[in-house]
Amino acid sequence: MRDDLRFATIEANLTEFASKLRTMKISRLLPLILLLPLTAFTQEVPSVLRPPKGSPLALVVFEDLQCPQCARAAPLLAQASQTYKIPVVQHDFPLPMHNWSMNAAIIARYFDTHSKTVGNAFRDYIFEHQREILPDNLRGFADKFAAEHKVDLPFVVDPAGKLNALVIADRELGKSINLDHTPTIYVVSDKKTATPYVEVKDLSQLYAMIDTMKKQ
Repeated sequence: MRDDLRFATIEANLTEFASKLRTMKISRLLPLILLLPLTAFTQEVPSVLRPPKGSPLALVVFEDLQCPQCARAAPLLAQASQTYKIPVVQHDFPLPMHNWSMNAAIIARYFDTHSKTVGNAFRDYIFEHQREILPDNLRGFADKFAAEHKVDLPFVVDPAGKLNALVIADRELGKSINLDHTPTIYVVSDKKTATPYVEVKDLSQLYAMIDTMKKQ
């Protein structure tokens, strides 16, 4: 009985509020209307779409080591990074239709444990030889790279599954921002503007997009 009375009171209050809203002058509603887009602009940007601390700009890329477009994009991103003196933040996003990219990402993570420089060099090495690699010979390419860089590559690279978990976490991070293809590349800024990040869909426009972001 008490619940029925409470619901009736809430309904009456809502009805009264709706009636007042219909008779409210547009001048009184205008501040609320103007506030809506401002609220949208000040929504918190996902941390993955912010540059590393200390960098005003960065390039963020979600990549698959078996993806031909990722292989073509990698040297362009590296060149842009050198030209503008901004970091490239790489994330794993192995696609389910590729049959060796997940294992390659795990091996890259192993080399990361020695140094990020070695890990990134392995990624570049895999992109360079991408057309030659198959599931059966990936390990051979990894062994050759390890020997050239004087790194011991164990027979079981990830016995506890920790590196696999890191790759999956990166992929889930991408999914959390509705990412569904590779490479997905962003120019990101630390500024609190209406457009603190932008996706690069045409690599021929990469430098122009970086210039635009710098001017904001």
